[in-house]
Amino acid sequence: MNDLSPSRNLALELVRVTEAAALSAARFMGRGDKPAGDQAAVDGMRLVLNSIEMSGVVIIGEGEKDEAPMLYNGEQVGFGGEPEVDIAVDPIDGTRPLAEGRLNSIATVAVAPRGTMYDPGPFVYMNKIAVGPAAKGAIHVERSIKENLEAIAKASGKRIQDLAVIMLDRPRHEELKAEVRRCGARIRMIDDGDVAAALMTAMPDSGIDVLLGIGGTPEGVLAACALRAMGGEIQGKLYARNEDELRRGREMGYDFDKILTMDDLVSSEDVFFAATGITDGELLDGVKYSATGARTHSLVVRGTTGTVRQIIANHSFEKLEKISPIDY
Repeated sequence: MNDLSPSRNLALELVRVTEAAALSAARFMGRGDKPAGDQAAVDGMRLVLNSIEMSGVVIIGEGEKDEAPMLYNGEQVGFGGEPEVDIAVDPIDGTRPLAEGRLNSIATVAVAPRGTMYDPGPFVYMNKIAVGPAAKGAIHVERSIKENLEAIAKASGKRIQDLAVIMLDRPRHEELKAEVRRCGARIRMIDDGDVAAALMTAMPDSGIDVLLGIGGTPEGVLAACALRAMGGEIQGKLYARNEDELRRGREMGYDFDKILTMDDLVSSEDVFFAATGITDGELLDGVKYSATGARTHSLVVRGTTGTVRQIIANHSFEKLEKISPIDY
C-alpha cells in the first residue's frame, strides 16, 4: 500500500448502528411512550457500536452517567483498537414525533478523531445558522437576519422571496419568525428534529436554504459533522436559558459570546456521519415493515472524500434473530 491507498470507511460500519437504533425504536411509533422508544434506540445503537473495531469516547450522549445508564457522556464504546475517536450520538432526534406518530424522527451518529469534537458539557442550547454548499462562507451568526438572508440569496443566485427558512416551532422564535417575514423569505416550521433540518439545507432537492434559530447544542455538533462532508456550513453561539445557567457556564470556562464555527464544532475533515429514518420525513423515509422483515432508508457521509450515500436496506428478522439479542 502507498500513501494514496483508501483508508477505512467507518461510515459504512456506522450505518449499521443507526439502522439498529431505527429498527428497535420504530416499533414504538405512535404509542405515546417516549422513554420506551428512546431506550429501545439506545439498546440497538449501543449493541452495534460495541461491535466496531475502534476505541471511542462518547462526547455527545444521552446525558450524564447517573441520568443515562447507556451511551452517557464520557462512556467508552467500541470493540477496541484503532482508530481512537470521539463519538456523538442521538439515538432519536425527534422522540416526540416518534411517540406521537409524526414525521421527521431519525437515528444519528457521528465519529471524528479523538479530541476534535466540541464538548458542550451541560449547556444544551445554541443559536444556529446553517446553509448548504451554495452559501458556504456567506453567513455570520452575529449579522442581522436581513444581512444573512441577502448574503444567502446573492450566493445562491436567488431572490430573498425565493429562499425557504426552516426553524423550530417554539415561542422563543416569534420575533425571529416576524423578522424573516419582514424580509420577504418563506418559512417552514417544524415541531422537532433540527439535525435533519440542518442537513436539508445541503440536500439539493429539499427546497430548504437555511436553518435559523435556537436549538440543541448536541444536535449542532452532529449537524456540523455531516455538513463538513456535504460541503455546507453551520455557525452558532451557546445560549443560556437563564442567568443561573450563564453564571455556571462562565464558572466552568464556557464563553457564551464566542462564535462557534465549523472548526470549533468539529476540527477534522476525517469525519463520518450516518442517519436512518425512524418515521417518514422529508430527509429520510421511515422504517417500513413487511411479513418477513423491514426496510430502512439511511444517509451516510464521509468527510475526507465528500461522499454522500443514500442506502436502502432490507432486513430479514428471521436471520437477525439468530445472531442478535435485540428483539426487532
